[in-house]
Amino acid sequence: MVQRVSTVAFEGIEARSVDVQVQVAPGLPAFAIVGLPDKAVSEARERVRSALIASGLALPARRITVNLAPADLPKEGSHYDLPIALGLMAAIGAIPSDALNGFTVLGELGLDGSIAPVAGVLPAAIGANSRDEGLICPASCGAEAAWASPDVQIVAANSLIQIANHFKGTQVLSRPSPKVREREAERLDLRDIKGQESAKRALEIAAAGGHHLFK
Repeated sequence: MVQRVSTVAFEGIEARSVDVQVQVAPGLPAFAIVGLPDKAVSEARERVRSALIASGLALPARRITVNLAPADLPKEGSHYDLPIALGLMAAIGAIPSDALNGFTVLGELGLDGSIAPVAGVLPAAIGANSRDEGLICPASCGAEAAWASPDVQIVAANSLIQIANHFKGTQVLSRPSPKVREREAERLDLRDIKGQESAKRALEIAAAGGHHLFK
């Protein structure tokens, strides 16, 4: 059986739909990712494997094949981690096989099963909304995704375990609200000063030696 998960590939600011097909079949243990992946996507194998183990799941000793369709479209970035992991979880029965239907998924995985933020969540959410799909994304990106539409369903989680519990109904995640990211207070930095090399050198020497500055 082939488990399918929807994600996106970015071409500029356009998010093109990508079908992640996950198959767990009899054979010698292997984990292959095909479909024109770049280095970051190919390395997803180790991140996914470690994240699943940290979440209390073990990959079966079978041949795992992940196809990213369409195969002629280049796949770049680490946001394929989460759809691959969730596809595997559905394939081995860790989450219901139909739980991911109607969702676009993106996110980067940490080795401990955490979900790290990725770029392009807003275009992905806009694309998902145009296809009448929901979005599964990192918790730190949920507020950004919420700007796409008040109607789009968003599951924003911190970890794989939270997503599994959400679909099992034991820890339902509420929809995030759109919010403008607060800017940190900017600090003055000598790197921002162009020229004035002698003055900057004097300041650096004074700071390094703990000296006072006099006018």
